Amino acid sequence: MKVLVTGGAGFIGSHVVDEYIKQGHEVVVIDNLTTGKLENLNPDAKFYNIDIRDEKVEEIFKTHNFDVVNNHAAQMNVRVSVENPILDAEINVLGLINLLKNCVKYKVKKFIDVSSGGVIYAPDASFPLIEDSKKGPISPYGITKLTGERYVEFFSKTYGLKFSALRYSNVYGPRQNPKGEAGVISIFATSMLNNEQPIIFGDGTQIRDYVYVKDVVAANVAVLTKGDNEAFNIGTGIETDVNGIFKVLKDTIEFDNDAKHIDAKPGDLQRNVLDNSKAKTILDWTPSFMLTEGLKETVEWFRSKA
Repeated sequence: MKVLVTGGAGFIGSHVVDEYIKQGHEVVVIDNLTTGKLENLNPDAKFYNIDIRDEKVEEIFKTHNFDVVNNHAAQMNVRVSVENPILDAEINVLGLINLLKNCVKYKVKKFIDVSSGGVIYAPDASFPLIEDSKKGPISPYGITKLTGERYVEFFSKTYGLKFSALRYSNVYGPRQNPKGEAGVISIFATSMLNNEQPIIFGDGTQIRDYVYVKDVVAANVAVLTKGDNEAFNIGTGIETDVNGIFKVLKDTIEFDNDAKHIDAKPGDLQRNVLDNSKAKTILDWTPSFMLTEGLKETVEWFRSKA
């Protein structure tokens, strides 16, 4: 297949690109390198340094005749979305629409939409969350991710564009950026390897569903040929609190110090865990990496970069 991966120089997108190329697909990458890195790029992918909002994106569609578009390009920082909701909407909604319009115009067969299982559901929804759980995003980022899904559904129903929406839980692994609002695992690992005291916001009992990036990649492979016109939770269904993450990393790295607890961040969700039964049934997808195994590989990568 000819596949376009937007955000293909980023943390998750670059891993997806690597696997697509490994499986023999012809891959083109669009990334404006705001958060993506050239060092993440697969040398066998054709690369365009361009923003998904740019009208010149059409020339790329016209040139390559894609079968599939996989959209990992996004403004994904919740705090940035609160401070600058216009920027968040421009990238996550208008940029998405720009891609969808070109998909229809140039007869792309399928669109893979990267959504979020952490921000589109309502805080008072019952856990574990299923795909039909109550929606109620509380941040502009969550609003744009849910709105994005609705636009994808519109283009599917109106123009016949097939899609799969992947709602990720908390993804972690090599290449994750430990700066800014990144995953707690990459932040903790970097701090410990630098012999710095990790900071935990609140009491550390906040529960999340941590899924390893290689398992997320497997889901992106599965939806190339399965799961048309459906949304899927991509998580482990296993609850782990922040204190537990710290303990496993502390043991793995052999870190001698304790974490420092400070005030909790306002609006931080106390609990989030996804039911992945639908992905197991329709995509034949099951996460295969235990947390300890994924953390070990992640630590080894960060250690190699230290």
